[in-house]
Amino acid sequence: MKPSTDTILTLLTVATLCLLLLFCILPIHGEGEIYDKVLRLHVIANSDSEADQSLKLKVRDAVLEQTTPLISGVASRDEAAVIIANHSSEIEKAAAAELARHGCFESVALEICEEYYPTKDYERFCFPAGNYLSVKVKIGEAEGKNWWCVLFPKLCTSIAVKPAEEFVAVGFTPDQYKVITESEKATYKVRFRLLEFFENLGGK
Repeated sequence: MKPSTDTILTLLTVATLCLLLLFCILPIHGEGEIYDKVLRLHVIANSDSEADQSLKLKVRDAVLEQTTPLISGVASRDEAAVIIANHSSEIEKAAAAELARHGCFESVALEICEEYYPTKDYERFCFPAGNYLSVKVKIGEAEGKNWWCVLFPKLCTSIAVKPAEEFVAVGFTPDQYKVITESEKATYKVRFRLLEFFENLGGK
C-alpha cells in the first residue's frame, strides 16, 4: 500500500524541521558575516578549448597584477570593490593587452556583482557555499569553464605568514576565522553541506 499524499507531506515536513534544528544547533555561526567580508574573483574563459583555457589563466594573472596593489592595505570588502570598480577600465585594458600578446583579440568585460559559489577549498582555508560579492571577468563569449578565488582578503596570490592576524585586521572574528580554517571537522562539513542544500532549495 502506497503512503498517502498527506503522509508524504508530513514526513517531508518533519525531515525539514529536523534539518533546520540540526542546522541551528551545530556549533558554527557567522556565515552571513563571512559573505559580507569576502570579495571573490571569477574569471570565465571564452570557451573550453585548450587555448582558451590557457588564456583564461593569463587574464587571471593580468587582473591580479592590477588589483593586488590597488587593494593592498584596504580594510573592508566594500572599499576594495569600489576601488576595483573605479579602475575597471584599466583592468579590462590590461587583460585585453595580455590576450593580444598571445595573439587573441577577444573582448574582456569586468563587472562587480553578487554570485553564488559552492563550498570551495583553498589549501588551509574553506569558504562555505553562498552568495558573495564578486569581481566577474568575462572573456569573449564567456562560455568556457571558469576559475575563481578569494580576492579580498588576499588569497589569490599568497597567504600571509600570520593569516589569522590578516583576517582579523579586515574584520573577521575569531569564530569566523575558525569557520574557514577548521572545515575538516565533522560538524563543519555537515553544516557546509546543509548550507548548499538550502541554497539549492531556494534556487540560488
